Amino acid sequence: MPKAEHSHPHAELSQHTHTHTQTKAVLNRLSRAIGHLESVKRMVENGQDCAEVLIQLAAVKSAINNTGKLILKDHIEHCLVDAVEHGDQTSIDHLNRAIEQFIK
Repeated sequence: MPKAEHSHPHAELSQHTHTHTQTKAVLNRLSRAIGHLESVKRMVENGQDCAEVLIQLAAVKSAINNTGKLILKDHIEHCLVDAVEHGDQTSIDHLNRAIEQFIK
């Protein structure tokens, strides 16, 4: 299956554009995580065992973290390389702030 590509301006002050090759994979992972979280919500509504709910929440959390890692990898491979090549310190700083928020 071909990779979905998505190009857009990086940031308001950025001097370059970048391409994401994993957009379709990210959207698929997010859709699965949303569906999984909805099923966990139903588990709570139905009064299912708390331990099982916690296990399923951990699975959703892991899926979200893995999706973030995929986004980060794609961003580094395409956008950050372009930012470095163009001396775009603003984009590099923006990524550093985003990573700090993601790994909290």
